[in-house]
Amino acid sequence: MMRRALVVTGILLLAVLLAFPLRDVVHEVVVIPVAFLLWTLGLLYHALPQYVWWLLVLLAVVYLFIKSLVPFWRPRERPAQTRKPPVGQVENLATWIHRSQRGTYNKWLVANRLGKLAHQILVQRDSGRPRSLFEPLDGPDWDASPELAEYIHSGLQGSFANYPRQKNPIAPPVKTPLDYDIAEAVKFLESKIDNLK
Repeated sequence: MMRRALVVTGILLLAVLLAFPLRDVVHEVVVIPVAFLLWTLGLLYHALPQYVWWLLVLLAVVYLFIKSLVPFWRPRERPAQTRKPPVGQVENLATWIHRSQRGTYNKWLVANRLGKLAHQILVQRDSGRPRSLFEPLDGPDWDASPELAEYIHSGLQGSFANYPRQKNPIAPPVKTPLDYDIAEAVKFLESKIDNLK
C-alpha cells in the first residue's frame, strides 16, 4: 500500500514539474484539436433541421423500447469453433497401429517409429555416443530375431515405396517384412528399455 502511494505521489510530482514547461505542447496537441472537433460538431448540429434530430431521437427510443420488450431477440451469433486438442505421439502411434491393417504406408509408419525408438535405445546404451541412423541395429545383448531385425531395418532405413500396392484385390496379400507382429516388436523394445534401468 505504501509503495502504491509513493508511485502515485511520484507521478503527480512529475506531472506538476512538466506541466508548466509543456503547456504550449499540450495546447497545440490536445486543446486545439478538441476545440476544432467540438466546433465541427456544433456546425453539423445547426446545419441539419430540427425535425431530423427529433426523428433520430424517436428512432433510438423506439429501438430501445422494442429491445426491452423482446429481450430474447438477438442477432444470430455464429457458433463458436471448437479446435481439436493437439494429438500427442502416443495417440498418433495408436492411430497408425489401428490403420496399419489398411495399407503398406501405415505399416511402414509404425515400423519407422519403432525403428527410431530402437535407434534411441541403442544410443542410450552407448552412453549417448552419436550413432548414424544407417548403422546396423545391433550391439551387446541385442538379440533380435532375423524377422524382427528385418522389420525394424525396413521401417528405419527403408521406404514404403519398396513394397508397391497389390494390383489384384482378389489375390492373397503378398507377405512383406512390414507384416511382422507389432506387439512382438514392442515387447522386444520394452525388454531392452528395462535393461537400461
